[in-house]
Amino acid sequence: MSSRNPTYNNPIPCKHLTDYKQNHGLKSYSCVQKNLRTTPNGRTTINKDQTKIPRCNICFKHQGIRLYFCLICSSISCCQSPDSNHALLHSQNEKNGGHEILIDIEKAELFCCICCDQVYDPDFDKLVMSKQIMEMPTNNNGVDFRNNNSCKRRKIMVSSTASTVGSPDYKNGSKELLLIMTRNSNSCFPWGLRGLNNLGNTCFMNSVLQALIHTPPLRNYFLSDRHNRESCRKTSADRLCLCCDIDAIFTSVFSGDRTPYSPARFLYSWWQHSANLASYEQQDAHEFFISMLDRIHEREGQVRAQNKESEDCHCIAHKVFSGILRSDVTCTTCGFTSTTYDPCMDISLDLNTSSVSPKDVTEKSTKSNQNAGISTLVGCLDLFTRPEKLGSDQKLFCQHCQIKQNSLKQMSIRKLPLVLCFHIKRFEHSPVRQMSRKIDRYLQFPFSLDMIPFLSSSIVRNRFGNRIFAFEGDESDMSTEFEVFAVVSHSGKLESGHYVTYLRLRSQWYKCDDAWITQVSERLVRASQVYLIYYVQKTLYTKSSEDLLVGDPGFLQTPTCC
Repeated sequence: MSSRNPTYNNPIPCKHLTDYKQNHGLKSYSCVQKNLRTTPNGRTTINKDQTKIPRCNICFKHQGIRLYFCLICSSISCCQSPDSNHALLHSQNEKNGGHEILIDIEKAELFCCICCDQVYDPDFDKLVMSKQIMEMPTNNNGVDFRNNNSCKRRKIMVSSTASTVGSPDYKNGSKELLLIMTRNSNSCFPWGLRGLNNLGNTCFMNSVLQALIHTPPLRNYFLSDRHNRESCRKTSADRLCLCCDIDAIFTSVFSGDRTPYSPARFLYSWWQHSANLASYEQQDAHEFFISMLDRIHEREGQVRAQNKESEDCHCIAHKVFSGILRSDVTCTTCGFTSTTYDPCMDISLDLNTSSVSPKDVTEKSTKSNQNAGISTLVGCLDLFTRPEKLGSDQKLFCQHCQIKQNSLKQMSIRKLPLVLCFHIKRFEHSPVRQMSRKIDRYLQFPFSLDMIPFLSSSIVRNRFGNRIFAFEGDESDMSTEFEVFAVVSHSGKLESGHYVTYLRLRSQWYKCDDAWITQVSERLVRASQVYLIYYVQKTLYTKSSEDLLVGDPGFLQTPTCC
């Protein structure tokens, strides 16, 4: 894009925020800081008077709505939608300007009532972070959590002859990639757990970033300096490199600093590479995930394409996530089968309709979703690989009959990637009713998953029986056992939901909800409405878990716990 600004590091603020800062400066920010409060789980809110219930000064409502605090006059108003924007009405009733910028009382985030959207300002972000640091207590050993200067990191440089992703040497040598740090106190959380600040409806981005940060092959790639930012800047004319910004995130997250990190530079860079998604509006987490992999492929594929005659891509995105799907279309008249192979970065699954006992769903979730039902991941995979009869309007040309015939289509997995990503289709659109809705079915998923039943070899042998003794490209040497390590869930409605990530590190689950991280039970994870599920080959998960052992350099004993 020719319009990119190579020197700008943060998302461009709205015009109204710029005007406010020019006319009023940062004085009101400092006043607001005194009224900020950090909850035990790390969430920053406006400290409310316990004797008064905050209400909108126009409609006097206080429940089921989002309330905003005016930076100029401290008036409280609500904004339910662009058509019901009492915050805007308040600003229009005031003669003096500046009343357009408010603060979300619950989230302590800036809001523009004219844009009807959250806005990001690095100055306000620094103010919130400094307040959080000031309110951090000391631990039982008397160590002050606010002093992070004792944490020093250095990256173990891997030689240019380092083994490739997925090779035995690469898997077994992951200890060489660990960050060596001085440790003055104990930490209750594993290495690399750090919250990400919400920059204005960016929970979709934070949730996917948390999953990618803890993807073992991807983590090893960036922490071993396989994408060097300094070299990239020297060899590339485009200073807005998304891979460089991802590398910066890995460096910051694994630095040992536990205060929440603001990926503002990455957000701005992603906006430049994905102009159609550049806004403060909520985006789909799956679309963001695919968009990220596409941008990494565009960058890394150009740099690392060594064999131009080969169709295989050598970028890290394809090495980690790329698999191959097989599609068999069989003529129901003559039995002729046409086979095609297509690469895939993830597998989208429909929620199957078979219900199971809701034993692992919490009582609260079960009561509020009695009609939602429960599906299983294995059932969804069975549905994905089940023969499907194509409709009369989908007749395909049969090479044997030489006319269009009714057909059966069956999908299977020809090649498994290092990391499997399952996308659960929770959002559907009805062309008849011209409306979209969210499917609120729960999905039970195994922590350990064997993919053998869904491989092309198994599907084809089940179809033809013992008549097939050999299968092209035998899959016996393919690793088929996977372990779940990340789950992205979506709560709420289609138009107003929230994304969080659950990470499974050393067989313990952690909830990453933007800036705050908490340890949670397995029961809570199973009760969430999963949207993206990430599995890694079992050998890689086992090795990654070994690196997170207490006392191992991979388990950082850092000065703070989130």
